[in-house]
Amino acid sequence: MSRVLVVWCPDWPATAVGIEASVPGAVVDGGRIAACTSAARAEGVKRGQRVRDAQRRCPDLLVRPRDFDAEGRMFLAVAAAVSELTPRVEVVRPGLCAVPARGPATFYGGEEAARVLLQDAVVEAGFDCGVGVADGLFAAELAARVQGGVVVPPGGAAAFLAPYSMSVLDRPELADLLGRLGIRTLGDFAALPAGHVAGRFGADGALAHRLARGEPPRPVAPTAASADLTVRADFDPPAQSEEVTFAAKRLAAELHETLAEQGRECVRLSVEIGLADGHVLQRLWRHDGSLSTLAVAERVRWQLSAWRTDAPGHDEDAVWGGVVWLELTPDQLVPAVGSQDALWGQSGVDERVSRATDRIQALLGHGGVARPLLVDGRGPGEQVIKVPVGDLPPREIPDGPWPGRVPAPAPAVVPAEPLPAAVTGPDGAEVRVSARCAVSAPPAWVAVGEARSEAVTGWTGPWPVAERWWEPERARRRARFQVTTAAGAAYLLAVEGGRWHVEAAYE
Repeated sequence: MSRVLVVWCPDWPATAVGIEASVPGAVVDGGRIAACTSAARAEGVKRGQRVRDAQRRCPDLLVRPRDFDAEGRMFLAVAAAVSELTPRVEVVRPGLCAVPARGPATFYGGEEAARVLLQDAVVEAGFDCGVGVADGLFAAELAARVQGGVVVPPGGAAAFLAPYSMSVLDRPELADLLGRLGIRTLGDFAALPAGHVAGRFGADGALAHRLARGEPPRPVAPTAASADLTVRADFDPPAQSEEVTFAAKRLAAELHETLAEQGRECVRLSVEIGLADGHVLQRLWRHDGSLSTLAVAERVRWQLSAWRTDAPGHDEDAVWGGVVWLELTPDQLVPAVGSQDALWGQSGVDERVSRATDRIQALLGHGGVARPLLVDGRGPGEQVIKVPVGDLPPREIPDGPWPGRVPAPAPAVVPAEPLPAAVTGPDGAEVRVSARCAVSAPPAWVAVGEARSEAVTGWTGPWPVAERWWEPERARRRARFQVTTAAGAAYLLAVEGGRWHVEAAYE
């Protein structure tokens, strides 16, 4: 089994947004804690908590939104520090990179000496880290998390992993089910017969079982490329970041199509970027599964962004000197597990529509063509977001519950911007809603925009909503009403800060 050396930077999402380990701080993604510092953990803050629960435990908690681009961009500085001492650095994900341990151990006089040397190099670059060595990537990552890092002896991965909780597999549903069966550690899980695990828990359960036993997630011998599969794009005149990222997406799709014909997938990709000033940016990117076209484009953007930040006289909107060529080379191939098409050979998205979308995006930019995505939310205008075609849904989509949510039926029309309205009572005075949600008078007339007032034939409300009260700069307080008019119209009205507006209309 191959020996792997892993460099792990703790709490990397918090580091990427500038939160020091000594400060109680957390990074939020989708309304929950995605990562927190050691000082915050000492106060009872945990990953996965809601923000309000974390702030209840730690009132002085510094909260920042997660920045995925900053995580990828900044971690390339860690990878560069490691690559000064050993080549072939694989960026597994922002915060974690790996190298084959054999070369550094031979050159620097043993695995422990190489481990200490790489750890010192990263610390001197300004980043806290742990470095571990073990059989396989999974065990090596856990070894890096043990008090700055340890070396697990060859063949000792299974014994090293045995005491760990099932939660380290990052499969909560599997861990919960096994916990109810009395299996709570990796050692307990590894003792189960492999055939029974595969039959009961499927392919993903079998993969988790291999990890628990200290085995690699797939056979060690990957399929070697039998022909040059490199794809390349040249730019004349030199291109900037957005154009290069778009080209990377196109090249990745071309590469994946070629690999699909051969029944293979790429799990480690070499990205080389040639700049007009003669520099060549090269980096290896690894992924647990196949690198999708979107994942490739994202990594190319990180690579360019890291160089732009470090370049002399850098401009935040321009790559230094421009990019003259881009190459994607599959560095490690594995047999494809296959996918199931729809009946009659139809694909999920019509190919002609996909090609037309790509042409329009090339003319209008990546955000020029978007698709509506239904999400959960409190108001009708918050339940649909626009996602550029080809992009994955944003990671920060909030989840419920939603007290004060508008009841069914859903409105038919939601304006892009709320329409101003005027609501008056029987005496012609403007209707007001107090802090205790007391209505000054029943709504009798409503005027939308510049239109004439319409008589109100029915109304219900108010439904008060107080949002993000724990964030003063983003806090909102409003009350909603549903009204019908003599002209046959039906509106969802809201009053906020003493001003009325139309949020949506019913049909």
